[in-house]
Amino acid sequence: MAAGISERISAFVEALPLKPGLRVLEIGCGPGVAARAVARRVGHGFVLAIDRSEKAIRLARTKSATEIALGHLDFRHAAIEDFVLSSGDALFDVAFAMRVGALDGRHPEAGLAALMRVKAALKPGGRLFIDAGDPLKEIDLDRLA
Repeated sequence: MAAGISERISAFVEALPLKPGLRVLEIGCGPGVAARAVARRVGHGFVLAIDRSEKAIRLARTKSATEIALGHLDFRHAAIEDFVLSSGDALFDVAFAMRVGALDGRHPEAGLAALMRVKAALKPGGRLFIDAGDPLKEIDLDRLA
């Protein structure tokens, strides 16, 4: 387990189907602990991590200066139910979220909007994982209209 990473986050990240070169979207990144771990696993790939908290994004950027400088990681202030790709952003292979109410059922009113935004940000066949399993659960986005 990497220094500064909890067992729960470590187990979740290890269970993700990651390989070098993938583009990954993290939803609700907080201070960026999981984003940095994922960036290490995708190597020359890329991780975009978003969070609705400006404070969390500032902290994540501060703690991730090396990964950002290498072009492997970036952070954006956004809530998932409002998230849209910027022009020039490529679609993502994998998205994941840990303890995000819009995706784990705690805030169902935001759930469908959040799922539609995730689906729009993923390549065809892209996959979404949340921490509702042991240690993760895949959400079937193909069931969405």
